[in-house]
Amino acid sequence: MVILIGGVTRTGKTLMAQKLMEKYGYPYMSVDHIKMGLYRGLGDEKYNPEQKGTILAEALWPVIKGIIMTAIENKQNLILEGVYILPSMARDFEREYLDEIVSVFIGFSEEYIKENHDSGILANQSVIEFREDDYPGSPAKLIDMHKEFNQMSLITNVNFFEIKKDYEKEIALVYSYIDHAIKCFCD
Repeated sequence: MVILIGGVTRTGKTLMAQKLMEKYGYPYMSVDHIKMGLYRGLGDEKYNPEQKGTILAEALWPVIKGIIMTAIENKQNLILEGVYILPSMARDFEREYLDEIVSVFIGFSEEYIKENHDSGILANQSVIEFREDDYPGSPAKLIDMHKEFNQMSLITNVNFFEIKKDYEKEIALVYSYIDHAIKCFCD
């Protein structure tokens, strides 16, 4: 089984992947690490972290898709997380692969961002990995990013979870969804 965790920056994807790895023993890969490996290792400008997210996502997708297909073909469990996993990509597989993929996408409502920007979002941004200067710049910019991502999720009809008020309570629903999918897959 492959678990895909996508969403806008600072929604807790990496923390979720870490917790799922600890709970289930599945290895996880950060798409950010794949991006930086390709950029630093190959020096290829199409993987330059300064590029727009959707451009990078499209450049990375063939590599990510190949990793997912290989894991499934080899009956290996894997967790992949990152901002470069877009909702449309979760559907970009033949049925034989889709049956072994659980995808979740996480976003924030505008109200959540306004009420929790500093005390929730920024205060917890480095829980798993150190965040330096890749922040989008302002609450307004973050709100715009989430609105765009939410729209993409609606259009593609993926498993989208929007945090509206209580992060801990609402993110628990995402974990429950994944736990249920793993249980059904293993039964």
